Amino acid sequence: MATSVAAPTGTRDKPRLSFWQIWNMSFGFLGIQFGFALQNGNMSRIFETMGAKEDELAFLWLAAPATGLLVQPIVGYFSDRTWSSRWGRRRPYFLVGAVLASLSLLVVPHVTALWMAAGMLWIMDASINISMEPFRALVGDLLPDTQRTTGFGFQTFFIGIGAVIGSLLPVIYTKLVGFSNTAPAGHISPSLMYAFYTGGVVFFAAVLYTVLTTREYPPVDLAEFEAEKRSSSGFWNGIKASFVGVADMPRAMRQLAIVQFFSWLALFSMWIYATSAITHYVYHTTDPTSKLFNEGADWWNVCQSVYNGVSALAALALPFIARATSRRITHLICLAAGGLGLISIYFIGNYPINNYLPAMQFFGFDMHLRTVEGLLLLPMIGVGFAWASILSIPYAMLAGALPTNKMGYYMGVFNFFIVLPQMVASITLGFFTKHVFDGNSALTLVLGGCSMIFAGLLTLRVHDADDVPATVEPTVLASPAYEAPIETDPRL
Repeated sequence: MATSVAAPTGTRDKPRLSFWQIWNMSFGFLGIQFGFALQNGNMSRIFETMGAKEDELAFLWLAAPATGLLVQPIVGYFSDRTWSSRWGRRRPYFLVGAVLASLSLLVVPHVTALWMAAGMLWIMDASINISMEPFRALVGDLLPDTQRTTGFGFQTFFIGIGAVIGSLLPVIYTKLVGFSNTAPAGHISPSLMYAFYTGGVVFFAAVLYTVLTTREYPPVDLAEFEAEKRSSSGFWNGIKASFVGVADMPRAMRQLAIVQFFSWLALFSMWIYATSAITHYVYHTTDPTSKLFNEGADWWNVCQSVYNGVSALAALALPFIARATSRRITHLICLAAGGLGLISIYFIGNYPINNYLPAMQFFGFDMHLRTVEGLLLLPMIGVGFAWASILSIPYAMLAGALPTNKMGYYMGVFNFFIVLPQMVASITLGFFTKHVFDGNSALTLVLGGCSMIFAGLLTLRVHDADDVPATVEPTVLASPAYEAPIETDPRL
């Protein structure tokens, strides 16, 4: 009988896991998304505070994907070849990444120059990726085919919850705690500073919870596992092997890679330029020290919390939708909704800023909500469905097409197609914004919306031979915890 590095029971089916087992193995994403939400929602704002011009924003984001391009496949490759009876295969990387990312989040509020902010983005993004990449492989390691859509759905649920709170942290510290959201040029506001502090603490605590409450399956044949490690031993051999096999990607992975490329190109256009589009072309101010600019930047954090909240709920619905249709159709519907949402932001900018909706209150904001503020929440519904699907459906389709002994490696390689579009966005979107769109970053969001819809159409050509119904029955979710044959742990 054939054996493999990652398979828990040789070629036999993996045991079904209970609700709480899947909950525990996914919980770390709550903290990871605190980090990503603070990074994606505020780094462009910090860059502008440090003196960056609008057309320079995309280039300043280039450091992050360049780091991810190196980190993710290397972490995947080495985690495939790691085993400790105490710490398992993926969990050591969760923990190391969490320590580094948490320290980065604590340091970011103290940058005082543009080069420092760009450098910290580099370090922070690399650290978050060290933690995040093995989480994807963990689902492939531990869950059978029938539970993978559910497993990635759980991850997306925690991503949504973490991002909602993480995105709202600057607003919470401004509106509920009373910290100022403005600061002199070259300094970060107190509300944003404490938001990053909180993110650093939550990131580490959430990942540590998964490390302490999740058990991994050991290699079936430790002798064979060690022999495979020795055959490719050495750090530089590992670096080489991390990139040589890119050309040998499975068919479904090649097709999904193109879908991912255009999906993430759209997302990066939003994360890089949404703050600028909303403050410049909806709130009509370019002064990062002004009250109106920071109101607009804070409102983008609210918008982020809305689309992430929608994604958390959508993640629970996606297995049902995929079961009724298919994973490909589900992904197409969600990406089309997200693309239309991004495009609509351009048209919302045509509404006068001083028109108000009937008296209401939204999380501590003025009782009279501006019309454009209310309208900006509507596109976030579509973006939320797209975000939920991007974080789960492609990975569910991919996991069934990968060899188990290279699960971590290929998941790392797959993330090339998150990193590469970010690099393309960093190099090209500044040019498009300045020279093609005449400085109007709202049109850059339109370009992103079109890219997302195109990605949805490309999903239809993906070969998804492993499209099995998702496991969502309440009786299954409520079943007792599985007692692993290798070690019984009541925390699982």
